[in-house]
Amino acid sequence: MNGTLPQLVLAAIGAILMICCAISDLRWREISNGLNGLIAAFAIPFWIAVGWPLWPDVPLQIGAALAVFGFFLLLYMLNAMGAGDVKNVFAVMLWVPLPIFMPALTVMALAGAAVSGAMLVWLIVKRPEKKPEVPYGVAIAAAGLWALHQQYLNQFQFIG
Repeated sequence: MNGTLPQLVLAAIGAILMICCAISDLRWREISNGLNGLIAAFAIPFWIAVGWPLWPDVPLQIGAALAVFGFFLLLYMLNAMGAGDVKNVFAVMLWVPLPIFMPALTVMALAGAAVSGAMLVWLIVKRPEKKPEVPYGVAIAAAGLWALHQQYLNQFQFIG
């Protein structure tokens, strides 16, 4: 396990909030602005605890999260994504360090495919009358939790 106590406490808070978003999206197909705001707000003390330099790391982090937000906003405008998911991906990506940004997006895409596959099976079995909504918050949380795991619980990160 790597990291100081403040880093680990803030990472645990972030993980709990991400899990709450996933559960909320699973149960109600909605992620509240409050949860998204808390995830984004706790990213700031997390950056300080981790020791990211104010320049250029923090602006680059915000810029990268905004780029992902822009892509998801396009998906929202095409009716392929919910508004809560768009805000959630921005908030969660604030926690993902730039060196593992693309792998985290890959984890998100794979988890999203798994969630979509599960929804397809559910459609075949249940045959609901209304159009289903995919709880993509689960995939977003999976990527955020994976990124936190890579930073603090991956005992093999120094190999290679």
